[in-house]
Amino acid sequence: MIHELLLALSGYPGTIFTWNKRNGLQVSQDLPFLHPSETSVLNRLCKMGTDYVRFTEFIEQHTGHVHQQEHYSSQPSQSGLHGIYLRAFCTGLNSMLQPYRQALLDLEKEFLGDPHLSISHVNYMLEQFQLLFPSVIVVVETIKSQKIHGCQILETVYKHSCGGLPPVRMALEKILAVCHGVMYKQLAAWMLHGLLLDQSEEFFVKQGPSAGGATAAQEEDEEDLGIGGLSGKQLRELQDLRLIEEENMLAPSLQQFSLRVEMLPSYIPVRVAEKILFVGESVQMFENHNQSPSRAGSILKHQEDLFAAELHRLKQQPLFSLVDFENLVDGIRSTVAEHLWTLMVEESDLLGQLKIIKDFYLLGRGELYQAFIDLAQHMLKTPPSAVTEHDVNVAFQQAAHKVLLDDDNLLPLLHLTIDYQGKESKEASGNREGTTPPQETSPREAPPTGWAALGLAYKVQWPLHILFTPAVLEKYNVVFRYLLSVRRVQSELQHCWALQMQRKHLKSNQTDAVKWRLRNHMAFLVDNLQYYLQVDVLESQFSQLLQQINATRDFESIRLAHDHFLSNLLAQSFILLKPVFHCLNEILDLCHNFCSLVSQNLGPLDERGAAQLDILVK
Repeated sequence: MIHELLLALSGYPGTIFTWNKRNGLQVSQDLPFLHPSETSVLNRLCKMGTDYVRFTEFIEQHTGHVHQQEHYSSQPSQSGLHGIYLRAFCTGLNSMLQPYRQALLDLEKEFLGDPHLSISHVNYMLEQFQLLFPSVIVVVETIKSQKIHGCQILETVYKHSCGGLPPVRMALEKILAVCHGVMYKQLAAWMLHGLLLDQSEEFFVKQGPSAGGATAAQEEDEEDLGIGGLSGKQLRELQDLRLIEEENMLAPSLQQFSLRVEMLPSYIPVRVAEKILFVGESVQMFENHNQSPSRAGSILKHQEDLFAAELHRLKQQPLFSLVDFENLVDGIRSTVAEHLWTLMVEESDLLGQLKIIKDFYLLGRGELYQAFIDLAQHMLKTPPSAVTEHDVNVAFQQAAHKVLLDDDNLLPLLHLTIDYQGKESKEASGNREGTTPPQETSPREAPPTGWAALGLAYKVQWPLHILFTPAVLEKYNVVFRYLLSVRRVQSELQHCWALQMQRKHLKSNQTDAVKWRLRNHMAFLVDNLQYYLQVDVLESQFSQLLQQINATRDFESIRLAHDHFLSNLLAQSFILLKPVFHCLNEILDLCHNFCSLVSQNLGPLDERGAAQLDILVK
C-alpha cells in the first residue's frame, strides 16, 4: 500500500488511490481495513499529490511540443495561453518540483530499507511541501483563469512572492528569476540592436502608436510565416523600410514604437520603461539608416559588449534589483542621448536647421515674404483651385531670386502647399494638436481664399526628423499662416498710405479725414502687433532655445527645449488664447476690408462707401 501511495504522489493513481476530475486524488472509500484517522492522513497527503498532478499537467500543456502544433492545428493549446514568458514560468515551476520528486525517491529507499516505517513518516518527510504547493497552485490557477500573458506573468508571480512564508517566497523568487531571464534577453535585443523580438506581443514595448489595439488581433493570425524565424509582422516591417528607403525619405520616424503599459510589471516604474523605449528607438533608427557606418559609427559608441555583459550579470542575480537595473538603463540612455546630441548639433548642424525654420516658417526673411506677397497677391485672393499650388511655388521661387536668395541646396527642400479641398488630413492633424489652424473650414468646404489654405512643407533631413516630426511642422505651419496674415495686412495698409500720399495735393473732404485717421489707427495697432510678435516673442524665445541647446550634451533636453519653444510661440502669439485670437483675426479682416475699400475708390467715397466706412470705424 505504501508503494501505491508513493506512486499516487508521483502522479500515477491506481485502484486504492483513485483520481476524479473534481476532487483529484482520494483514498478509495470501500477499503474495510482502514481506520477513519488513517483515511484522513492519507487524504491529506493525497491533496498534495493532486497539486503535483495539476502542476505537471500545466507544464506538459505549455511546454511539451505544444509550440510545434501551435501554427498547424486550429487551436493552439487548450487554454489559448502561449508565449515565451509562460514557457519560462513552466521551466521555473519544473525546477521547483525537483526537490519534491527527490523526496519521494528518498522515501522509497527508506521504505525498502525499513519495512516497519509508518504513514506518518511519509507525512513528516513531505511536510515542507504542505505549505508550498497550495500557495503556488494559486498562482498557476490565476494565470490559467485570467489568461495572463507576457510580462503580466512577472507581475502576478511578483505579487504572490511578497508574502510572509519563506519557502513560498523563495520558490516564487526562483521562478521569477527564470522569467526575468526572458525579459533581459528581449531587453538586450531591443536596447543594443534595436530589434523587437516579440512574436506574441508580450514585451512592454510595442510597434505602432500607443492608442491603437485593433491591429493586434489580425497580426496574431499570421504571425509565423515559417521563413527562418521571420514573423509576418517583421517581414512587413522590412518591406515598409524598403519602400521608405526607395522614396529616399526618412528612416521610419520615431513614433513607430510606444509603451504597452498594461504589460509593464508594477515594480518597473514608467520612467524607466520610457528610457528603455527611447534607447531602443534611437538604436533602431540608426540600424535602419546605416548607409554610411563610418560616419555615424555605432550609436552606442561600440560599447554594446560592455552593456551586454552588464545585462547578463543582472540576469544572473537571484533577486531583481531596481536600483542596479535603473543604473544600467540610465548608463545606456546617457550614452545614446549624448551620441544623438553630437550627431544632431555637430554633424547635422541643428542650429543651422533651426535658423532655416526661423527664416521660412517664422518669417525671419522678411524681404523674401514681402516680395512673395506682392507677387502672389492676385493668385491667392480667390478660392484656390488645383493649379494654384504650382503657381504659388513659381512665385515663391521668383521672390527668392528677387531677394538674391539663390541657395540651391535649400530651395528644393521648401515647398508651399495649398490645401484647396480643405484636405481632411490637414484637418485631422490640426485638430489633433489642439491648435486648429486659423480660418480653417470644415473638411469638405473649400477655404474662402488661397491665403487661408497656404502652408509650407519642408523636407527634413535625417536624423533631424526625430525633432521636426510632422506634428511639429504642422504647429509651425499654424504660426506661419498667422504671421503671414499679419504681414499681409501690414503691407496692404502701407500700400494705402502710398495711395494717400499720391493724392495729398488734391482737395480733401470730411470722409477723407475719417478714412485716413482710421488707417492711422489700424497701422498703429498692426505695426505694434508685428513688432511684438517678431521681437518680443520670436527673437527672445529663439535666443533662449539656442542657449539651452548649447548648454547641454543630451538629446532629450534638446527635444524638451524645442517643445517649450514651440508651445511658448503658440501661447505668446495668442494662437492658443482662443478669444484673443478670434479678436485679432476679426481686426485683421476689418483692416483688410478697409484696404480693399480704399484701393477700389481712389476719389472721394460715395454714399455706399461712406456707410461701409462707418461700419468699419465702429
